[in-house]
Amino acid sequence: MNLQERLEELKAQGLKAIKDSKKLKEINDIRVKLLGKKGQITEVLRGMRDLPKEERPKIGVMANRVRDELTNAISNRQDEIEIQKVAQKLEAEKIDVTLPGVPVKAGQPHVLSQIIDEIEKLFLGLGFQIVEGPEVEEDHYNFEMLNLPPDHPARDMQDTFYITDKTLMRTQTSPVQARTLEKHDFSKGPLKMISPGKVYRRDTDDATHSHQFHQVEGLVVGENITMANLKGTLQLVAKTIFGEDREIRLRPSYFPFTEPSAEVDVSCFKCGGKGCSVCKQSGWIEVLGAGMVHPNVLKMAGVDPETYGGFAFGLGPDRFAMLKYGVDDIREFYLNDLRFLSQFSQKG
Repeated sequence: MNLQERLEELKAQGLKAIKDSKKLKEINDIRVKLLGKKGQITEVLRGMRDLPKEERPKIGVMANRVRDELTNAISNRQDEIEIQKVAQKLEAEKIDVTLPGVPVKAGQPHVLSQIIDEIEKLFLGLGFQIVEGPEVEEDHYNFEMLNLPPDHPARDMQDTFYITDKTLMRTQTSPVQARTLEKHDFSKGPLKMISPGKVYRRDTDDATHSHQFHQVEGLVVGENITMANLKGTLQLVAKTIFGEDREIRLRPSYFPFTEPSAEVDVSCFKCGGKGCSVCKQSGWIEVLGAGMVHPNVLKMAGVDPETYGGFAFGLGPDRFAMLKYGVDDIREFYLNDLRFLSQFSQKG
């Protein structure tokens, strides 16, 4: 068999094998067998050295034509197999649109977010503004602007995570109030604000304490602000969060940034004030701290305490949620257990 006949034979065999191939691997094997460096077409071309010089161009042209035909056939068959593969996949994975849909369970805000949203909605309705601030705070705003100089013993309760000697993770959201009070223009009216956010303290985590928790602190500063305004505001908070039949009482206390200061109790929502295990038989549950803004705090913010006064309060959404829903371990809020969190449905 001469080279010309051999080329015709390889062409016929190759085209038939390509047409019959079903997989890309088969196509690749054919390509290597026919057109590879050690393939059959290459062997034919090596045999040209034994031909007379005048016959070599004719065989060379024919070999190139056969190679091109086989290459095109391989490429076309590869495309066909790819298209068939995609069509088979689409057929196998097609969706029957006549089938009933699979319901998707809707999520809901975290229970602490729900409490914070409820508080924010209440105070927005009272004309308060919501102000946020940095969690990495300056010692100046976190302590000194709140009447807590460097040597004040009350700092020991709030020693926290220091970044440098002058910056730390804030221990309360009160620094936001100090920053806002410093910039407020009282010619435009009184300052009414709340500052929600995360705070950090050097607490050992247990059922009722966490090194990270949430606070919502409120501040009202203007002319003729009295303790009665404070009590009325807190009474509204208690009724909104814990129920319309709740009452509050104020007990004298001490905070460096308020004078006078008070601990605020709400009548027990389990026994209605009669006394039970939840309220330790007292009929009352402590929920937050409050008081009239200390004159030193006003002075440090550049506000004249002879003209302006105000009240401040701080509450913990984590504690509110524990009391409202009877949760006995604060850590439950942070474990991301959907079996626990899904119990607290979002109100409409």
